[in-house]
Amino acid sequence: MENTKILPNTITFLKNLETNNNREWFAENKQTYIEAQANIITFVDELILLMNTHDAIENTSGKKSLYRIYNDVRFSKDKSPYKPRFAFSLQRATKLKRGGYYVNIQPGNTFLACGFFSPNPEDLKRIRKDIEVIPGAWRKILNAKPIIANFVELAGNKVPTFPKGFPKDHEAIDLIRHKQFILRHNFTDQDVIDPEFVNKTNEIFKTVRPFFDHLTLVLTTDLNGEINV
Repeated sequence: MENTKILPNTITFLKNLETNNNREWFAENKQTYIEAQANIITFVDELILLMNTHDAIENTSGKKSLYRIYNDVRFSKDKSPYKPRFAFSLQRATKLKRGGYYVNIQPGNTFLACGFFSPNPEDLKRIRKDIEVIPGAWRKILNAKPIIANFVELAGNKVPTFPKGFPKDHEAIDLIRHKQFILRHNFTDQDVIDPEFVNKTNEIFKTVRPFFDHLTLVLTTDLNGEINV
C-alpha cells in the first residue's frame, strides 16, 4: 500500500503553492508539482480499483479523473492562477446507476462528498415528490448508523422557504427544500497521509450505497414504478 499513500511532500507542495500562488514560483517548482500530481494519480487509480469491487465506476484513469490545477480566472473574483488543491470526481457507470463521488485534497480542507450535486429540474422534482410520498423511507436511509457516523446529516443548498407545488407544513419539508443532496465527510491533514487513507475513503463511499440505490430507483422510474430510462 506504500505506493498508494499520499506523501507528506504532496501536502507540502500544496501548502507552498497556497503561499506562493504565482506563475514564477510554479515554473520554478514545476518538477515538484509533477511528482505530487503523479502521487495523487496513483492514489486515484487504486481507489478506482477498490471501488469497482462494490460498485461500477465509469472512470478508467486516475489522470483523466483529476481536475485541472489551473484556475480559470475569466469569470472568477479570485485571480490566483492556481488552485492549491488536488480534486477529482468518479462517476457511476450507465444510466441505471445514479450518483457521483468527489474528493478534494487540500491542506486544512480535505473532504469527500457524494450524492447529487446539481440535479436537473425534472430529476429534482422527481426526488422531491418521492420525499413527499414516502418520507419515512428517506428518514430510515439518512438515519442509518453508517450514514450518521460518516456524514452526520444531508448537506447541500436549499431553497429559503419551500418549493412551489409542495406543502410548506409537510413533515419532511427540511428534505424537500434541498436543491442538492450531498453527503460530506471531512479529513485532517494527518488522515490524508495515513497509509490507510485510500481504504478509508473507499469504505466511507461504500456506506452510501443504500442512498444511491434508492435514488437510482427513484430517478429511473416514474411514480407508478414504470422504468423511464
